[in-house]
Amino acid sequence: MTTTQAYRTALVTGASRGIGAAIVRALRAEGLEVWAVARSAEALAALAAETGCRPLPLDVTDTAALEAAIGPLELDVLVVNAGAVSAVKRLFEMGRHELDRMLDLNVKAAFHTVRVALPGMVARRRGHVFLLSSISAHHPYPAMAVYTASKAAVSMLAQNLRLDLVGTGIRVSELAPGRVETDIYLDAMGGDRALVQERLYRGFRSIRPEEVARVLVAALRLPPHVDLARIDIVPTDQAFGGVVLAHLAEAEAQGRESSQR
Repeated sequence: MTTTQAYRTALVTGASRGIGAAIVRALRAEGLEVWAVARSAEALAALAAETGCRPLPLDVTDTAALEAAIGPLELDVLVVNAGAVSAVKRLFEMGRHELDRMLDLNVKAAFHTVRVALPGMVARRRGHVFLLSSISAHHPYPAMAVYTASKAAVSMLAQNLRLDLVGTGIRVSELAPGRVETDIYLDAMGGDRALVQERLYRGFRSIRPEEVARVLVAALRLPPHVDLARIDIVPTDQAFGGVVLAHLAEAEAQGRESSQR
């Protein structure tokens, strides 16, 4: 019996599209019963018709609703994927609601989802928790301070969970994707899908959501005593590091432009 056959039930947040939907498809292909969580009942209904998953329309930032819906479930696999980029701006240019949206969804909802799901796993001494962070949790990006900090919190959550769960038989894996072609930037760019494609994906060999799902399944299939603690999933053509320097004349020009707005 493989590890995936030993697990019976999974739950995936942010399941209506992108990486979340791809993970639902992959887990269903492994034979697991999958609860698919997202706000859009319509999108979940379509995914259920396609895959046979169990749709669970839910706003994960509503903690009381989250507890009521997820608490009673006997889960073997938890995939905390829901996240958002509400704005691509420097912190001092960001509105309160843009900041709160990212922290509420990317951090608070992620922590509460794990908090609610783990007691049953610990009692059964079986399970695998996947936390979707980002490569930006480990490398700074300009105009992305809130998002990168929120994903760094998820990364540290994964590391601490592994300490807290030693001896319980529960595995914890952080998946840290680089550039994946999804709609995560769509809201931040005013819903303009063509603009998202032009700025982020056209001319690049980006990762596809189903490729992230394949990595997750590979980690899930390993023997129970083997845990892939952190997996960076990046395009071959994407690299990190280096030093950024501001050209004095350009910086001064940018300052004059900002003061004239």
